[in-house]
Amino acid sequence: MKQKWTPYSWKSKKALHQPNYLDEKKLDKTVKKMKKLPPLVFAGEVRSLKKELAKCVDGQGFLLQAGDCAESFAEFHPNYIRDTFRVIMQMAVILSFAAGVPVVKVGRLAGQFAKPRSSPIEEKGGKKLPSYLGDMINAISFDEKSREHNPERMLQAYNQAASTQNLLRAFAYGGYADLSTIQSWNLDFVKKSKQGSDFKILADRISECLNFINACGINNKNVRQLYETNFFISHEALLLPYESAFTRIDSTTGNWYDVSTHMVWIGDRTRQVDGAHVEFCKGISNPIGIKVGPTANANDIIKLVNKINPDNEKGKIVLIVRMGAKKINELFPKLLKQFKKSNLNIVWSCDPMHANIEKSKSGYKTRNFKNILSEVKSFFKIHKDLGSYAGGIHLEMTGQNVTECIGGLQKISDKDLSSRYHTHCDPRLNASQSIELAFLMASHLKKN
Repeated sequence: MKQKWTPYSWKSKKALHQPNYLDEKKLDKTVKKMKKLPPLVFAGEVRSLKKELAKCVDGQGFLLQAGDCAESFAEFHPNYIRDTFRVIMQMAVILSFAAGVPVVKVGRLAGQFAKPRSSPIEEKGGKKLPSYLGDMINAISFDEKSREHNPERMLQAYNQAASTQNLLRAFAYGGYADLSTIQSWNLDFVKKSKQGSDFKILADRISECLNFINACGINNKNVRQLYETNFFISHEALLLPYESAFTRIDSTTGNWYDVSTHMVWIGDRTRQVDGAHVEFCKGISNPIGIKVGPTANANDIIKLVNKINPDNEKGKIVLIVRMGAKKINELFPKLLKQFKKSNLNIVWSCDPMHANIEKSKSGYKTRNFKNILSEVKSFFKIHKDLGSYAGGIHLEMTGQNVTECIGGLQKISDKDLSSRYHTHCDPRLNASQSIELAFLMASHLKKN
């Protein structure tokens, strides 16, 4: 008899990249507390996101998924959330104005606290400790107490996620997203850049359009899309005790939803067809992203998609391609050709970040903007050549003036990395680089 799915049926499968909690009673106590906590999102919002993503399958929309590599407890500040939201809004306006299609805005925010690492052990000066796995699991300081896997950190992550989501809702629905205020969206350090100048020109054009439609009687007093926006949140469904504690039955449909976020994704390291993460994700009604790296086999990914989305529902599956600038032209066309034969409903999104990490001469982990741009260009071209739709982009970025990725119009070099290198995990695009990439993507969307 087939086993019935539950939020905990993943426990019968092999679960990779999970914490090693030494105190099981402490873990059980924490999970019981989380089960009683209010949801961060509602099932109706998740269904709205799925409807918007369904448009991206056929080129009638474009997914912009962007935000922090890994949120941290130490750097939690409303200004950081505001600035990241503002840059995502700027990018969305640039893309939408160029492509003439709605942009689905999904933040890597309000829950992105856990990260898989290539090694479970980190060594410094001959001392070996557990690797930093994100603030939801342990702390970044290199000492035994900090690196201990502590389940109570999940409660702190939830509280910070709740505060973040509350502020994001206020920005999205409280007037901050009003297109009539688009002229004030530029950050101070962006205003002085070429990207800022280009955005001001675009903002002036949009203001002219708004003045015209206002003269026709259409304005922010009678059309909600002009003064508020839908803004969704997402994170990697990595830490399964956390995800399952927030998985609840929707009273209106009787379906299971992970109410910790609108959308989750499965990483390239945890997408085993018979693994615990796939077992968990197949039972929830949220949209599911799947990272597709250079080792991906088309038949395996097709099998995986069919397992998670047996009804071939539009807007349910986002395949996030992360093959690297050097490998995408060789590997992705073969995979895409195979998928086209399957007739599966897929939102194809490009992650030009994760396979383009390199070590700088000065020893910093970084990414080169030209490689990020190269992978994005290849992604669009391959889709165009094969008659498919490039449906989205997935970026690690911040609204802060960091120097973590080299290149771009700012000409950040190796020697600049040390001045404002603040990431807790992987290097992020700053606001100027993010807007620059949006303009470059916009030109491709317009052609297509």
